[in-house]
Amino acid sequence: MAGTSETDPNLVTSYQFPQLTFSYTERDAAVYALGVGACSKDAVDDKELKYVYHHESIQVLPTFASLFSVEFLSWIKQMPGLAFDPSLLLHGQQYIEIYKSLPSNGCILNKATISGFHDKGKSAILEVEISSYEKESGVLLCVQRMSLYLRGAGGFSKSSQPYSFSKYPSSQALTYKIPKSQPFAVFEECTQPSQALLYRLSGDYNPLHSDPRVAEMAGFSLPILHGLCTLGFAVRAIIYRICHGDQNMIRNITGRFLLHVYPGETLITEMWVEGMRVVYQLKVKERNKAALSGVVTLKYFTSSL
Repeated sequence: MAGTSETDPNLVTSYQFPQLTFSYTERDAAVYALGVGACSKDAVDDKELKYVYHHESIQVLPTFASLFSVEFLSWIKQMPGLAFDPSLLLHGQQYIEIYKSLPSNGCILNKATISGFHDKGKSAILEVEISSYEKESGVLLCVQRMSLYLRGAGGFSKSSQPYSFSKYPSSQALTYKIPKSQPFAVFEECTQPSQALLYRLSGDYNPLHSDPRVAEMAGFSLPILHGLCTLGFAVRAIIYRICHGDQNMIRNITGRFLLHVYPGETLITEMWVEGMRVVYQLKVKERNKAALSGVVTLKYFTSSL
């Protein structure tokens, strides 16, 4: 539990995270790529081998940036003024804006701030913004925002109007609808039964994704796949089908987590092109339910699109 017995929004919104560094090698980038399914269909696929093979230098998937946010979760769990059960934390949404392609290896300086906090009654939503810089050059590589759904942390408002703080006006909220038309492109692939065990090697060691007893206590029949792993699968599909393997076409990514995925299930990513945006929806084939949806904005189009 957090340091106080009751949620105090003033303490939460004024909290100062420490600056954290994240160092990685080409091996880490390759392990991540394998964790989100790269080359799982074809070990010599020329669109994906570059993420895992050191022929020249490893190319890094844009969703690798999501790893920069993982360490901040441990600080959130001990934040003063935030009373919740960490085992009930759910990842609601992830946004990643890419300013410069991620290097094959490096040391990243991450600066985080609270960008939103909302009382939803029985729960609360906490939004954290993370800016990531190359430590040596000071160049901004990416900015991301993660939205966390904290079950049991709500009901702290002292007035009839529920407490709501946001660093950004609501008009900036991303809006999209899943089209009813046939998708522009579809990508289907199977996750492996060991997918979560492989993905956790990238640094997210939450036992919910590996320990069947913890998963059962949380209400799942088996350990579930990390939400950010599912996001990695979806963005890989868009890079493969829409970007023809060019990961540098990605400007920003938004993913809204809707449903858990069990390792071993089949993922179907449906894509619709709307101008420079790709609206997508990822479904679990075995249950015919959407697990993730969102938008990927592109920097440019290839002539063959």
